[in-house]
Amino acid sequence: MIDLMFAAKTKSPDQWKIITSAISTLVDEATFEATTEGISFRGMDPSHVALIDIFWPNSAFDSYKCDSELKFGVRVSEFSKLIKRTDKKDELEVSISDEDMLQIKTIGSYKREYKMRLIESSSASTPLPKLSFNSKLVLSLSSFDKILSDIEVVSEYVEITSYPDKIEFLGKSDTGEASVIMEPNSEGLEEIEVKDESKATYSLDYLLKIVKSVSSVGVSSAIEYSTKMPIRLEFRITNIGRIHFYLAPRVQD
Repeated sequence: MIDLMFAAKTKSPDQWKIITSAISTLVDEATFEATTEGISFRGMDPSHVALIDIFWPNSAFDSYKCDSELKFGVRVSEFSKLIKRTDKKDELEVSISDEDMLQIKTIGSYKREYKMRLIESSSASTPLPKLSFNSKLVLSLSSFDKILSDIEVVSEYVEITSYPDKIEFLGKSDTGEASVIMEPNSEGLEEIEVKDESKATYSLDYLLKIVKSVSSVGVSSAIEYSTKMPIRLEFRITNIGRIHFYLAPRVQD
Protein backbone atom coordinates (compact mmCIF):
# COMPACT_ATOMS: atom_id res chain seq x y z
CA MET A 1 0.00 0.00 0.00
CA ILE A 2 1.38 3.40 -1.01
CA ASP A 3 1.79 5.87 1.85
CA LEU A 4 0.20 9.21 0.93
CA MET A 5 2.10 12.35 1.95
CA PHE A 6 -0.86 14.53 1.04
CA ALA A 7 -4.53 13.86 0.27
CA ALA A 8 -7.46 16.25 -0.11
CA LYS A 9 -10.98 15.10 -0.87
CA THR A 10 -13.95 17.21 -2.01
CA LYS A 11 -17.57 16.19 -2.62
CA SER A 12 -17.47 17.88 -6.02
CA PRO A 13 -14.69 18.86 -8.46
CA ASP A 14 -16.15 22.38 -8.85
CA GLN A 15 -13.73 24.06 -6.45
CA TRP A 16 -10.68 22.66 -8.25
CA LYS A 17 -12.20 23.74 -11.58
CA ILE A 18 -12.62 27.32 -10.33
CA ILE A 19 -9.09 27.46 -8.91
CA THR A 20 -7.38 26.04 -12.01
CA SER A 21 -9.47 28.32 -14.22
CA ALA A 22 -8.45 31.41 -12.21
CA ILE A 23 -4.75 30.44 -12.11
CA SER A 24 -4.68 29.68 -15.86
CA THR A 25 -5.51 33.33 -16.65
CA LEU A 26 -2.03 34.32 -15.39
CA VAL A 27 0.44 31.41 -15.48
CA ASP A 28 1.20 28.16 -17.34
CA GLU A 29 2.89 26.46 -14.39
CA ALA A 30 1.79 26.60 -10.75
CA THR A 31 3.44 25.66 -7.47
CA PHE A 32 0.95 24.84 -4.74
CA GLU A 33 1.98 24.81 -1.11
CA ALA A 34 0.27 22.34 1.22
CA THR A 35 0.52 22.56 5.01
CA THR A 36 -1.54 21.19 7.89
CA GLU A 37 -3.67 24.40 7.62
CA GLY A 38 -4.60 23.99 3.95
CA ILE A 39 -3.47 24.66 0.37
CA SER A 40 -2.19 27.98 -0.92
CA PHE A 41 -1.01 29.37 -4.22
CA ARG A 42 0.46 32.72 -5.12
CA GLY A 43 1.73 33.64 -8.56
CA MET A 44 2.40 36.54 -10.87
CA ASP A 45 1.98 36.77 -14.63
CA PRO A 46 5.16 37.00 -16.76
CA SER A 47 4.80 40.78 -17.27
CA HIS A 48 4.45 41.35 -13.48
CA VAL A 49 1.23 43.30 -13.97
CA ALA A 50 -1.13 40.91 -12.17
CA LEU A 51 -0.92 38.65 -9.13
CA ILE A 52 -3.25 35.98 -7.74
CA ASP A 53 -3.28 34.85 -4.10
CA ILE A 54 -5.31 31.80 -3.04
CA PHE A 55 -5.79 30.10 0.31
CA TRP A 56 -7.99 27.02 0.64
CA PRO A 57 -8.36 26.00 4.33
CA ASN A 58 -8.37 22.36 5.43
CA SER A 59 -11.86 22.89 6.93
CA ALA A 60 -13.30 23.37 3.42
CA PHE A 61 -12.39 19.79 2.40
CA ASP A 62 -14.42 16.66 3.04
CA SER A 63 -11.21 15.12 4.33
CA TYR A 64 -7.67 16.49 4.38
CA LYS A 65 -4.27 15.01 5.23
CA CYS A 66 -0.87 16.68 5.05
CA ASP A 67 1.85 15.24 7.27
CA SER A 68 4.40 17.96 6.62
CA GLU A 69 4.76 21.11 4.56
CA LEU A 70 5.25 20.34 0.89
CA LYS A 71 5.27 22.12 -2.45
CA PHE A 72 4.07 20.54 -5.67
CA GLY A 73 4.36 21.97 -9.16
CA VAL A 74 1.97 21.28 -12.04
CA ARG A 75 1.46 22.37 -15.62
CA VAL A 76 -1.86 24.13 -15.26
CA SER A 77 -3.28 23.10 -18.66
CA GLU A 78 -2.54 19.40 -18.03
CA PHE A 79 -3.92 19.50 -14.49
CA SER A 80 -7.01 21.41 -15.65
CA LYS A 81 -7.59 18.90 -18.47
CA LEU A 82 -7.79 16.02 -15.99
CA ILE A 83 -10.02 17.94 -13.55
CA LYS A 84 -12.40 18.81 -16.42
CA ARG A 85 -12.94 15.09 -17.14
CA THR A 86 -14.78 14.79 -13.82
CA ASP A 87 -18.54 15.09 -13.45
CA LYS A 88 -20.23 17.62 -11.18
CA LYS A 89 -21.41 14.96 -8.71
CA ASP A 90 -18.09 13.10 -8.52
CA GLU A 91 -16.20 12.93 -5.26
CA LEU A 92 -12.65 13.97 -6.04
CA GLU A 93 -9.42 13.12 -4.24
CA VAL A 94 -6.13 14.79 -5.13
CA SER A 95 -3.13 13.13 -3.50
CA ILE A 96 0.65 12.79 -3.62
CA SER A 97 2.72 9.77 -2.64
CA ASP A 98 6.48 9.53 -2.44
CA GLU A 99 6.50 8.50 -6.14
CA ASP A 100 6.58 12.17 -7.18
CA MET A 101 3.26 11.76 -8.96
CA LEU A 102 0.02 13.64 -8.49
CA GLN A 103 -2.94 11.28 -8.29
CA ILE A 104 -6.50 12.28 -9.13
CA LYS A 105 -9.22 9.81 -8.15
CA THR A 106 -12.94 10.20 -8.73
CA ILE A 107 -15.86 8.26 -7.32
CA GLY A 108 -19.17 8.75 -9.08
CA SER A 109 -20.97 6.83 -11.80
CA TYR A 110 -17.71 4.88 -12.01
CA LYS A 111 -14.22 5.14 -10.52
CA ARG A 112 -11.44 6.89 -12.37
CA GLU A 113 -7.81 7.39 -11.53
CA TYR A 114 -5.25 9.60 -13.23
CA LYS A 115 -1.57 10.07 -12.46
CA MET A 116 0.35 13.12 -13.54
CA ARG A 117 4.07 13.70 -13.19
CA LEU A 118 4.87 16.70 -11.03
CA ILE A 119 7.20 19.39 -12.33
CA GLU A 120 9.98 21.06 -10.39
CA SER A 121 8.33 23.47 -8.00
CA SER A 122 9.39 27.10 -7.72
CA SER A 123 11.19 27.89 -4.48
CA ALA A 124 10.83 31.67 -4.85
CA SER A 125 7.86 33.09 -2.98
CA THR A 126 5.99 36.08 -4.39
CA PRO A 127 5.53 38.86 -1.81
CA LEU A 128 2.12 40.46 -1.44
CA PRO A 129 1.96 44.21 -2.11
CA LYS A 130 1.44 46.27 1.04
CA LEU A 131 -1.52 48.48 0.20
CA SER A 132 -4.18 50.55 1.89
CA PHE A 133 -7.35 51.29 -0.07
CA ASN A 134 -9.53 54.41 -0.08
CA SER A 135 -12.46 53.02 -2.05
CA LYS A 136 -14.36 49.76 -1.83
CA LEU A 137 -17.42 48.36 -3.55
CA VAL A 138 -19.01 44.96 -3.26
CA LEU A 139 -21.10 43.76 -6.18
CA SER A 140 -22.25 40.54 -7.77
CA LEU A 141 -19.81 39.00 -10.22
CA SER A 142 -22.46 38.91 -12.94
CA SER A 143 -22.95 42.70 -12.58
CA PHE A 144 -19.20 43.32 -12.62
CA ASP A 145 -18.78 41.11 -15.70
CA LYS A 146 -21.60 43.00 -17.44
CA ILE A 147 -20.11 46.44 -16.60
CA LEU A 148 -16.65 45.47 -17.88
CA SER A 149 -18.17 43.98 -21.06
CA ASP A 150 -20.17 47.21 -21.61
CA ILE A 151 -16.96 49.27 -21.42
CA GLU A 152 -15.00 46.82 -23.59
CA VAL A 153 -17.28 47.65 -26.53
CA VAL A 154 -15.36 50.93 -27.01
CA SER A 155 -12.15 50.62 -24.97
CA GLU A 156 -9.31 48.33 -23.88
CA TYR A 157 -9.13 50.08 -20.49
CA VAL A 158 -11.56 51.05 -17.78
CA GLU A 159 -11.21 54.14 -15.63
CA ILE A 160 -12.89 53.70 -12.23
CA THR A 161 -13.80 56.82 -10.26
CA SER A 162 -15.38 56.72 -6.81
CA TYR A 163 -17.49 59.45 -5.25
CA PRO A 164 -19.17 59.36 -1.81
CA ASP A 165 -22.48 58.25 -3.33
CA LYS A 166 -21.57 56.50 -6.60
CA ILE A 167 -18.91 54.74 -8.67
CA GLU A 168 -18.33 55.52 -12.35
CA PHE A 169 -16.78 53.12 -14.86
CA LEU A 170 -15.57 54.89 -17.99
CA GLY A 171 -14.01 53.73 -21.25
CA LYS A 172 -12.70 55.93 -24.07
CA SER A 173 -11.10 55.38 -27.44
CA ASP A 174 -10.91 57.00 -30.87
CA THR A 175 -14.21 55.32 -31.73
CA GLY A 176 -16.23 56.58 -28.78
CA GLU A 177 -16.96 56.52 -25.07
CA ALA A 178 -18.90 54.32 -22.62
CA SER A 179 -19.95 55.16 -19.07
CA VAL A 180 -21.64 53.02 -16.40
CA ILE A 181 -22.66 54.56 -13.06
CA MET A 182 -23.40 52.41 -10.00
CA GLU A 183 -25.37 54.03 -7.17
CA PRO A 184 -26.51 52.54 -3.84
CA ASN A 185 -29.79 51.30 -5.34
CA SER A 186 -28.22 49.85 -8.52
CA GLU A 187 -28.90 46.19 -9.21
CA GLY A 188 -26.09 43.90 -8.05
CA LEU A 189 -24.41 46.54 -5.88
CA GLU A 190 -24.18 45.43 -2.25
CA GLU A 191 -21.90 48.06 -0.69
CA ILE A 192 -20.03 51.31 -1.40
CA GLU A 193 -17.43 52.67 1.01
CA VAL A 194 -15.39 55.72 0.01
CA LYS A 195 -12.86 57.15 2.47
CA ASP A 196 -11.37 59.38 -0.20
CA GLU A 197 -12.40 59.97 -3.81
CA SER A 198 -10.26 57.75 -6.05
CA LYS A 199 -9.52 57.42 -9.75
CA ALA A 200 -7.42 54.80 -11.55
CA THR A 201 -7.30 53.03 -14.93
CA TYR A 202 -6.90 49.27 -15.48
CA SER A 203 -6.57 46.81 -18.37
CA LEU A 204 -9.92 45.28 -19.32
CA ASP A 205 -8.21 42.23 -20.80
CA TYR A 206 -6.87 41.15 -17.40
CA LEU A 207 -10.01 42.08 -15.46
CA LEU A 208 -12.39 40.30 -17.83
CA LYS A 209 -10.28 37.14 -17.96
CA ILE A 210 -10.15 36.75 -14.18
CA VAL A 211 -13.84 37.68 -13.66
CA LYS A 212 -15.02 35.26 -16.36
CA SER A 213 -12.83 32.49 -14.92
CA VAL A 214 -14.79 32.49 -11.65
CA SER A 215 -18.15 33.95 -12.72
CA SER A 216 -19.81 30.54 -13.14
CA VAL A 217 -20.27 30.26 -9.36
CA GLY A 218 -22.39 33.40 -9.13
CA VAL A 219 -20.70 34.92 -6.09
CA SER A 220 -19.92 38.50 -5.11
CA SER A 221 -16.65 40.35 -5.46
CA ALA A 222 -15.15 43.02 -3.24
CA ILE A 223 -13.27 45.62 -5.30
CA GLU A 224 -10.77 47.89 -3.55
CA TYR A 225 -8.50 50.55 -4.99
CA SER A 226 -6.97 54.00 -4.53
CA THR A 227 -5.89 56.72 -6.96
CA LYS A 228 -3.19 55.44 -9.34
CA MET A 229 -2.71 52.33 -7.19
CA PRO A 230 -3.26 48.60 -7.87
CA ILE A 231 -6.78 47.24 -7.64
CA ARG A 232 -7.58 44.22 -5.47
CA LEU A 233 -10.48 41.89 -6.23
CA GLU A 234 -11.63 39.48 -3.56
CA PHE A 235 -13.85 36.65 -4.77
CA ARG A 236 -16.06 35.26 -2.01
CA ILE A 237 -16.56 31.63 -2.96
CA THR A 238 -18.15 29.05 -0.65
CA ASN A 239 -15.86 26.15 0.34
CA ILE A 240 -12.70 27.75 -1.01
CA GLY A 241 -11.65 30.54 1.30
CA ARG A 242 -9.66 33.35 -0.24
CA ILE A 243 -9.07 34.24 -3.86
CA HIS A 244 -7.45 37.67 -4.19
CA PHE A 245 -6.44 39.16 -7.52
CA TYR A 246 -4.19 42.25 -7.77
CA LEU A 247 -3.75 44.30 -10.94
CA ALA A 248 -1.37 47.21 -11.45
CA PRO A 249 -2.89 50.44 -12.82
CA ARG A 250 -2.26 51.69 -16.32
CA VAL A 251 0.32 54.43 -16.12
CA GLN A 252 -0.71 57.32 -18.34
CA ASP A 253 1.46 60.22 -19.38
